[in-house]
Amino acid sequence: MKKIFFSFLLITITVIAKSQVDSTYSSNPPHKNDWSKLDLSTRANDHFVIQYGVDAWPNVPDSINTSGFSRHFNMYIMLDKPFQNSPHFSVGFGIGIGTSNIFFKNTYVNLKSNTATLPFTNVSSTNHFDKYKLTTGYLEVPVELRFAGNPVQPDKGFKMAVGIKGGFLLSAHTKGKNFVDSLGRSIYDRNYIQKESDKKFINSTLFAVTGRIGYGHFSIDASYQVTEFLKPTAGPSIHPISIGLTLSGL
Repeated sequence: MKKIFFSFLLITITVIAKSQVDSTYSSNPPHKNDWSKLDLSTRANDHFVIQYGVDAWPNVPDSINTSGFSRHFNMYIMLDKPFQNSPHFSVGFGIGIGTSNIFFKNTYVNLKSNTATLPFTNVSSTNHFDKYKLTTGYLEVPVELRFAGNPVQPDKGFKMAVGIKGGFLLSAHTKGKNFVDSLGRSIYDRNYIQKESDKKFINSTLFAVTGRIGYGHFSIDASYQVTEFLKPTAGPSIHPISIGLTLSGL
């Protein structure tokens, strides 16, 4: 299913890109050497990228009860290098921070456990936190092959990109809020918070495929993590996916 989805995405992007190029050429066909006269070194083309959206862990066991609005927030600073003879296309690369918040219901994720695998414990019949999440933060390096319908002013036209990103785990912690009994009654103050931090169960690196498509400063983005979220012996195979909104410019 994943292969079909990404094949369809690639075909769609290729068709759209060709139609955009053909449209541009038909309305204002350039001479072969005209591109060399363009100075694109100072153009605004997504040198600053902010992403926010939904995260999910598909196909996980029922014991991992994710729930609520799991989400990500990413921020990158990137360089953009246009192709000399085809400025509709460019390569973007940079560095930034990516964070993910996965929410759970009636589940305790014991990052500090001494067991070989990460425990996901159902706590619906005992005292537990009403709100509970697992947060990870990565230092990330994204690389994109970009297409801009308007190569001179990419922030005023159709754009899309496909790429990859690598990441190094900086932090991992759980956060629980409002400790309640099995009937949902607060045991402490409703604002009571507990945090536990440990990275030993989480894969220290990530590799993901990415894509986005949009117009001007706004795009719809998506990613699929090829590497497993947990270390090989730490639990089930989890490949996070995300979809969201990108704000880019400068």
